[in-house]
Amino acid sequence: MGILIDENTTFIIQGITGREAVNMTRECLDYGSKVVGGVTPGRGGRDVFGVPVYDTIKEIVAREKVDGSVITVPAPFVRDAAFEAIENGIKLLVIVTERTPRYEVAQVLEFARLRGTRVIGPNCLGIITPGKSKMGGIGGPAANTKQAYKPGRIGIMSRSGGMTTEIANSLTAAGLGQSTAVSIGGDPLIGSTYAELMPLFEADEGTDALVIYTEPGGPMDAQLSLWVKENRSRLPIVAFMAGKFMDKMPGMRFGHAGTIVEGKADTAAEKLERLAEAGISVAEEISQIPDLVRERLG
Repeated sequence: MGILIDENTTFIIQGITGREAVNMTRECLDYGSKVVGGVTPGRGGRDVFGVPVYDTIKEIVAREKVDGSVITVPAPFVRDAAFEAIENGIKLLVIVTERTPRYEVAQVLEFARLRGTRVIGPNCLGIITPGKSKMGGIGGPAANTKQAYKPGRIGIMSRSGGMTTEIANSLTAAGLGQSTAVSIGGDPLIGSTYAELMPLFEADEGTDALVIYTEPGGPMDAQLSLWVKENRSRLPIVAFMAGKFMDKMPGMRFGHAGTIVEGKADTAAEKLERLAEAGISVAEEISQIPDLVRERLG
């Protein structure tokens, strides 16, 4: 089944006439996703690979059912684009743009919370439910996406878009398909953390296990571990942690903006211990992930 998106999910792309957005539009369409419109103010009436371009979201929702939006506009315009989407009733936002000012992200997340809109990102590659739909640039061109991602029952959550696909590829090569993979974003403030997405995977009858990618720094692993213990999660989880060398190299910078080591609790060693206490298995190498998943599934 998967979470967040399926074969019936319709979405728009804000900033659709930008160079990267044009490529993303083609990749999503080639994969079979239902892109029903795009927005670039002042360029209404054009089209991108047959997808009509409008000046405002209001024009699109008057004509089409819209479940979500991928925001690809430049950083100074992300807040306005997100506000427009939320005000027009769109309930799922994937914010691809990076370097959005933190206080503006905070405003977006608060407005989204008030209106019941789910935000993925910013600074992410999006979501894919293999064989059904992808929303964002995750996986790249459709041919590559179809090779790396296969329908199955293993969920993936990752700060890194590239590592999301790397993990999926390792699972696929071992004959383990994926239910849904989510690139959650690498910025300090993001819309949906691991712990916040856990209830969705927990409730999904099509997900039997999870794989996460983690790094030193940031509170998300602690939040996930706490959620797993408090809710007695039914899902076996396998984690792969990069950057463990940082513990031996104080001051070394590694990973995403959101993975800032502020103290001992954020070090790789402490995180690994916390994950283990929650019953989460840790792979030393990506190649170990499929065997650990199979082992946990019994």
